[in-house]
Amino acid sequence: MKPLILGLVLLWPWWCCAEGLSTQASLERLVEEARERNPDIQAARRRWESSRAVIPQVQTLPDPKLIVGYKDMAPQRELMYGASQEVPFPGKLRLKGEIASRDAERMEQDYRATELAVVARLKEAYYDLHYVHDAIDVLGKTKQLLEEFEATATARYSVGQSAQQDVLRAQTEISRLLARLASLEQKRQSLHADINRILNRLPADPLAPPGELAFTRLRHVPAELNTLLEQSSPLLHGQQKNLERGDQTIALAKREYYPDFELDARGLHDNAMKTDGYQVMLNVKVPLYYASKQREGVNEAVAGREAAYQELVALRQELLARIRDNLAQAERADKLVNLLKGAIIPQSRLTLAAAQASYAVGKVDFLTLLNSLLTLQENELEFHSELTEHEKAVARLEGILGEAP
Repeated sequence: MKPLILGLVLLWPWWCCAEGLSTQASLERLVEEARERNPDIQAARRRWESSRAVIPQVQTLPDPKLIVGYKDMAPQRELMYGASQEVPFPGKLRLKGEIASRDAERMEQDYRATELAVVARLKEAYYDLHYVHDAIDVLGKTKQLLEEFEATATARYSVGQSAQQDVLRAQTEISRLLARLASLEQKRQSLHADINRILNRLPADPLAPPGELAFTRLRHVPAELNTLLEQSSPLLHGQQKNLERGDQTIALAKREYYPDFELDARGLHDNAMKTDGYQVMLNVKVPLYYASKQREGVNEAVAGREAAYQELVALRQELLARIRDNLAQAERADKLVNLLKGAIIPQSRLTLAAAQASYAVGKVDFLTLLNSLLTLQENELEFHSELTEHEKAVARLEGILGEAP
């Protein structure tokens, strides 16, 4: 039995980081599909396009009015015809256009933020699915080894070299693995459906398994991430556009103290006298109730601008905290991945190999062999879990910052 047991440990997979292998091709295809088909992204884009169409509307003069009238006071009969045009006080239309421009720019940032958020969710689901596939593979190989161990224990028990409890313990661990594999299969199907939802597919549509997962190194040192937030984050830029809109709204509210005008030009024809004439009028809208209308409009605009500023401060603090949290998670996962890859897993493999060799000659009991196998299994699962958590943290950082961290 000794050659058989020693050979089995060589079948144990050595999962490493494989930094030289790139898996972004398949993930990039999914990201491109999400950008093209995700309904949240498409809705945000349409809102942006809609807001841009508002700008020329608010910068244009109000529609003119055509005037046609007839007056009959016998023997005098008079025909009137003409047009009137409302003309806002100079500067009001320009300010309305600037406000609409800020709204459109904010919608553009909202569109970019929505796109980044959807891509980050897709990447997190993809990395979770990758972990599930790796975990299923690791547990499947553990099950294969346990079945070999069970066969070995049964053979040793049949000749009186081991106790029956060794066989029963191996069978128990196999049953526990089957339960864990069932849970992982359910999670795999749920993640499969979630990714298809993001891609605007039917939940049961086929989805190719994820490829190898490359370890993503941070491009910026932690001290640079806060500066990158100010430069690139659409979440922050969108709120800054709200603040700029508040400034323009205050300026427009102050312009409401000035009157608007209406120019009225009419032609007149007297049928009885056979004479023609014309009439020109200038109507002025007087802000007579400024104390309860225009003044309160300015107060409203000032309060709205202050609210936008406080929301900007709160959002900046929230984003800085989220950056720090995800950075801490990425740094922790980086350390654990290197530790597991460079020390813990190789040591666990050597421990298992030694336990297998000793069990074959009766120097250690079956429980020691089993614990060595399960320890290596958990270390392998932890390695894949930490690698996944690192990539998820990087994806979340990219969603916050607007570019690769």
